[in-house]
Amino acid sequence: MALNYIWIGLFVAAFVAATGQTISGDGGAFPAIVQALFDAAANGFKIAIGLTGVLALWMGLMKIGERGGATRALARLTAPLFRRLFPGVPADSPAHGSIILNLAANMLGLDNAATPAGLQAMRQMQELNPARDRATDAQIMLLVLNTSGLTVIPVSIMVYRAQCGAANPADIFLPVLLTTYISTLAGLVAVSLYQRLNLLHPVVLAYLGGATLLVGGALWYLAGAPREQVAAISSSTGGVLLFTVIIAFIVAAARHRVNVYDAFIEGARGGFAVAVRIIPYLVAILAGVAAFRAAGCMELIEGGAAWLCRQFGWGEEAIPALPTALMKPLSGSGARGLMIDAMNAHGADSFAGRLASMFQGATDTTFYIIAVYFGAVNIKKTRHAIPCGLIADLAGVIAAVVIAHIFFD
Repeated sequence: MALNYIWIGLFVAAFVAATGQTISGDGGAFPAIVQALFDAAANGFKIAIGLTGVLALWMGLMKIGERGGATRALARLTAPLFRRLFPGVPADSPAHGSIILNLAANMLGLDNAATPAGLQAMRQMQELNPARDRATDAQIMLLVLNTSGLTVIPVSIMVYRAQCGAANPADIFLPVLLTTYISTLAGLVAVSLYQRLNLLHPVVLAYLGGATLLVGGALWYLAGAPREQVAAISSSTGGVLLFTVIIAFIVAAARHRVNVYDAFIEGARGGFAVAVRIIPYLVAILAGVAAFRAAGCMELIEGGAAWLCRQFGWGEEAIPALPTALMKPLSGSGARGLMIDAMNAHGADSFAGRLASMFQGATDTTFYIIAVYFGAVNIKKTRHAIPCGLIADLAGVIAAVVIAHIFFD
């Protein structure tokens, strides 16, 4: 229901803005809106088709891991924590293995691996769902943890910073990690309050405390390392770990005398079906966002945010980076373009350039993820997924501004 109101709101806002431009004699934005709708429809199809091969690959590998017992081993490793964060999922469910792979891939910035693992987890949890069109608590928890965008190694952002001439592209490494960690904690707390989960349980605190120590230790080591070494570690760690997981899946399956090739083919067959199923959901959300942008609504919001910053004396140096923060929940590619624009216009090493990079790394694209993940299992009633995802987004934006002032002001 929430997506219904948001979708209607995007189109109504676009119509009002375009009508106002026409009345004022500015030429109107209706032709641009119509063109944007056609472009969004084509883009949604291209994204879904582009996902087909990746989904087939990773769903095939996940089937190998499932047949060989690797996903069950991962499930046993995380069972004490996941029993409390995902109480509706049985301890022996293969969904636990898919969840941990999804979260690990997100942390390493491996989008192509994270999405198929997340979709697999959604499908496995959907098999336990008594109300097929209504999101379960476990599905909402997974979705919000994805929208909060916890990324330990923001490789892509550092690459863009290097292309834009940053003296040290990795100087946003620690700020981005701190920002996205706060965003994830905010999303986790929001969902837990909705679902009345006890985050103060000793087991949960032990896992979260261990993760915090691990992140802190990595930061301590990388903070004192030469920037060339940091860049090398950032670029290679994800690939090494990912291929290690693939080999481990194959070896485990071979040891259990599983026909690895047949298992891969069986799993890969589902990739095309999932890609086709999400096309309507992708086209819908991308069309709404495209109309909203083409009508100039984003510029109005940006102007209002800038005016608010001036009224409260929050510093105008952050204003050029705000478009990236406002666009991120709606469009990942749009936010990426605005981040690059901010760095090109103000310098990659300017406060605005660094803050825009932090906004880009703080959270993920909330509405895109909701469209893809829930669309893959035909869920229409999203319940508290959108509010919790947006809470994580807001926490990430606020944390980014504060942390940027601490590090770069």
